[in-house]
Amino acid sequence: MEAPFIDRLLPAPLDGGFRMKDYWVWCGSVVRADKPGEDGRYHMFASRWSRALSFSGHWITNSEIVRASSDTPEGPYRFEEVVLPWRHRRYFDGLSTHNPSIKKFDGKYYLYYIGLTYDFDIPTPERQIHEGKYQEHKELYRIAWRNKRVGLAVADSVTGPWRRPTRPLLEPRPGQWDALITSNPSAAIRDDGHTVLIYKSTSGWDQPLHLGIATAPHPEGPYTRVGDTPIFPYDVEDPFIWWEDGRYHVIMKDFKGELCGEPDAGAYAWSEDGLQWHLPANPKAYSRTLHWRDGTTTTHGNFERPNLLIQNGHPTHLFAAISSGPEPHWKSDSTYNVCIPLRAEGNESTF
Repeated sequence: MEAPFIDRLLPAPLDGGFRMKDYWVWCGSVVRADKPGEDGRYHMFASRWSRALSFSGHWITNSEIVRASSDTPEGPYRFEEVVLPWRHRRYFDGLSTHNPSIKKFDGKYYLYYIGLTYDFDIPTPERQIHEGKYQEHKELYRIAWRNKRVGLAVADSVTGPWRRPTRPLLEPRPGQWDALITSNPSAAIRDDGHTVLIYKSTSGWDQPLHLGIATAPHPEGPYTRVGDTPIFPYDVEDPFIWWEDGRYHVIMKDFKGELCGEPDAGAYAWSEDGLQWHLPANPKAYSRTLHWRDGTTTTHGNFERPNLLIQNGHPTHLFAAISSGPEPHWKSDSTYNVCIPLRAEGNESTF
């Protein structure tokens, strides 16, 4: 029997990952720029928004995708540039970009993400919205949240320029389980270009979040939904999909702990074809309790947006967004992206 994915996690470096003093940092996805003529360094695409704003509410209205770089996979990563800034609100991604997932295929870089727009004033430190605090603010948050759509930007270099879309890559389907949003994209691209895209959606506000699959002959599409039901009946989000050793694999956030036994921790599943998914005997992928290289452990209120660095066809590092302490992000004083090295599959885990 294969060892649980969580057994592949090694202690994390205390000074690794990516953080910015004046920003909430979330959603780290890393690729190595190793094309001819590139710098061979590691580049993280992440989400950020000002800490002059609260976390809650403003991750949806004020986020922008940025790039940071490091000489090593573990970091620390240093800020380089804003990749997908605000633009005119008439665009589907005009006022906020979030949840980047970077892929490299056939000499190009593919940046999957979610974008959104809204018809009210952009929140500022003097005029904030606080999710759930006031009814008016709650409605503004819901308006923006409902507008989440999957987008895809393409570039020849990891430093851009990025060809940004005018329309979403994937739209909701009225009357279906994914009628409200398309969100949290992650793609597995095969050598021939065949792409399996996993995404999050729901049928309505306050309904469970589920995952679906769409496929395409090329990373840029066109994408076709596979089936009319979610791939799991569970309340899950934040999927990361990859192809390894003749199978598709996915890790995801398990809201209620129905799969992995720990609320808001991670679960793992696999598939031969990307359509029919199977859970192992122990599906736990990660915990909200982290082991550090200095021998300490800490438990965090959030461990979200898991992303893997894939090198030579195998995952080597896990990146995730965490709150700085045991309280959830809306009570935390900071958030950042952590890097957790992975041991080769099959090796026994020790701390």
